[in-house]
Amino acid sequence: MQLLSWALVAGGVCPYGDRARPRSVPPLAWTRTPVTWSQCGRTPPPGVSPSAPVTGLTFQDAEVLAAQIGGRLPASVEWEWMAIGASLRRYPWGDQEWTPARANLRGSRYGQPTPVDLHPAGATPDGLRDVAGNVWEWTSTLVLGDGAVIRGASYRSLPLYARGKFLNAAPRDRASAGIGVRVVRDL
Repeated sequence: MQLLSWALVAGGVCPYGDRARPRSVPPLAWTRTPVTWSQCGRTPPPGVSPSAPVTGLTFQDAEVLAAQIGGRLPASVEWEWMAIGASLRRYPWGDQEWTPARANLRGSRYGQPTPVDLHPAGATPDGLRDVAGNVWEWTSTLVLGDGAVIRGASYRSLPLYARGKFLNAAPRDRASAGIGVRVVRDL
């Protein structure tokens, strides 16, 4: 089993959402990547790398996995702050437009989740990888209709969806090959 690597993301005031509502975010420890099959000790489906993000998790499955790792799912505002930072980056890597070297999005050659170390050019300044693309990430923020906010875009998403302020939602009972999980720990 591969060990998890954590990165500290400083707290601050996030201008959250389309209305840029100021929301305070505490400093948090984040898994540097979405949790992989090898990090959680699970066997991936045939043809999927053990270093690819674990997928096929419902919201409840993601909460359980986060707790087993010793953390929790991030709130949507915490995720947004991690992705845009104090400099209010357009994308997790900065303001430059997407290229296939930065993230696994629609238009990349893969068409499925890839190992989490394939796109170092897309890392945040704090060293978090695959914040944009590869798989959406569950957050703890609930929405009407028994859903939860997902962030970050997947390998099937257009580059627009990889922007740090873009959010989406999924039914909490959805277990998708395009949704994974990144875990946070309170400090």
